Amino acid sequence: MVNRRSFLQYAAAASLAGAEVSRDAPKYRVVSSYKPAADPGMPGPYAGQVVAVHSNRCLDENSEKVDAAAVREMIERGMRELTGEARAEDAWRRFISPDDVVGIKVNCSGAPKVMSSPEIVGEIARNLVAIGVKPDRIYLYERFQGQVDSVNYPAHLPTGVQIVTAEARRGGNQAYDPAMYVEVDFFGEEDTRSNAMRVVTRTLTKIINVPNMKDHGASGVTGCLKNIAYGSFSNVARSHQTSVTYTLSFIGTLAASEPVRSKTVLQIMDGLKGVWHAGPFVASRRFVFFPKQIHIGTDPVAIDRLLIDTIDDKRKQMKAISVWDRNPKTLGSVRDRDRDPNVNVLIREPGHIEYAANLGLGVYDIEKIRVRKIEL
Repeated sequence: MVNRRSFLQYAAAASLAGAEVSRDAPKYRVVSSYKPAADPGMPGPYAGQVVAVHSNRCLDENSEKVDAAAVREMIERGMRELTGEARAEDAWRRFISPDDVVGIKVNCSGAPKVMSSPEIVGEIARNLVAIGVKPDRIYLYERFQGQVDSVNYPAHLPTGVQIVTAEARRGGNQAYDPAMYVEVDFFGEEDTRSNAMRVVTRTLTKIINVPNMKDHGASGVTGCLKNIAYGSFSNVARSHQTSVTYTLSFIGTLAASEPVRSKTVLQIMDGLKGVWHAGPFVASRRFVFFPKQIHIGTDPVAIDRLLIDTIDDKRKQMKAISVWDRNPKTLGSVRDRDRDPNVNVLIREPGHIEYAANLGLGVYDIEKIRVRKIEL
């Protein structure tokens, strides 16, 4: 776990303007002409607060069919509880106005088995239209077209909502902004820049982040922070090689960069289904579980802090090693990892969440996080 002392030892991106960093960490240079908002979207107005909505009706575990009516109720109750508003429309207006161009950042890396559910994404879009956002000003976005194409999002979206991806094939760079990037040399790689998607920097005014509850072999878990960071920038997989990963500092550095930090105003974590091992993909259906929850807030760190416990508790239940296990004796091949939950491919870095907290992105201390639970 990363305490303040180890944070200072690891600390990269001590300043997002390109300052010198610790000799123990890579040196990050953030190049951006985008200015931070007076009140950045992360951690937002509800720092350290999470609304956790659970419903047994939301999904049938055998068929994996999602109950759209239950999802609608979960999101409505969660939004009203977060904001204190009596009406759902007024809750949404706390974050979005009709003049906004809104991005919905989905996660499709585990598609078509575990991804941002079409029912949740569709309900978000429906609420945006209900408060006056025109459908053609709503953009569902993700990096890889093939992953998005495997999910039938259009059937759940209002007519006119746009779906944008950055790479029809991996490695394409036309959809990325050459004027906004994070530069760092991890392993002597040829391309040391990770550029933000153009739709993020030049088109959208607000972003709603819709991650999943998933294990991740490099970062420990993949939730709000990793979805908005690795899902909005190019050339990020270079951060982990052989058994070594720099996800501890890279995820937070990307998420804290502008305009990503200021534009990301709402976190709606899809926990209807989750992946407790071999994520972010779905190596086997036996690694899929069903939390049947949606977590809502503005603080990505607080939500991801709860996610660590969700994944680790499930791993304990399944007699698997902890996401915090850093014993090199657990390391093995991808093939072995995909069969055995006691095998890692990389030394995981769940400490990336506390690292992001030290960059000002949210509240990590579990004793300071207020969780409001709703049972439907």
